[in-house]
Amino acid sequence: MGGMGSEVMQAAKVYRQLLKSVDKHIGKEEYKRHFRDFIAQEFRKSSELSDPLAAQQKIKLARDYTYLLNSVHHQMDLLFSYNIAVDRTDEMKRILGKSAASVGLRLPDVYQP
Repeated sequence: MGGMGSEVMQAAKVYRQLLKSVDKHIGKEEYKRHFRDFIAQEFRKSSELSDPLAAQQKIKLARDYTYLLNSVHHQMDLLFSYNIAVDRTDEMKRILGKSAASVGLRLPDVYQP
């Protein structure tokens, strides 16, 4: 019985980590809600599986996807930091704003028609 409880705890931990990663990297907006709904549905299905091996494979898949999502976004951040990106407009605004703020300046908002 103790083994089953630890599996449930592990699944809950993986579920929370995946939702946190989706919120951070994909977004929490209502029109992106289907990502969270799909995850909840899949975890519900895996908890109802009678085959423990199949349930473990689903948990592993969720863990791997969380790792992939975090890694892809980490790589994007690295590419931005090394100036290897296609469109860096927003990133440059953020960097310039932080640099200006560090010496007590505030950059004016740029007019965009």
